[in-house]
Amino acid sequence: MEEPFNIKIGYGEKEVTLTILPVKDNYFKVIYFGKVMGAVCFNGEEWDLIEKQDVEAGDLPLYKPELNGERLEVVLDQLTVDAIGEEIELQDMDEE
Repeated sequence: MEEPFNIKIGYGEKEVTLTILPVKDNYFKVIYFGKVMGAVCFNGEEWDLIEKQDVEAGDLPLYKPELNGERLEVVLDQLTVDAIGEEIELQDMDEE
């Protein structure tokens, strides 16, 4: 997997679309509305969260929650990271 791709995950009662940007083997940036939320990395057993301050954002700004915004304010916690990891694994299987 080298090209960015979109996934949908359940978030509360809603569903959100995230862009996943493969960086290197088992390491993916998570993009929401064009901003870097953080990254996820598969350590061989489970998916780990890489906090946004520890991610090289490149040309993209870092994501900041906007409490008065019109979109869902997604928080990268372990539950969300696991859901993202499951979707990445499904994408990976689709390519084989």
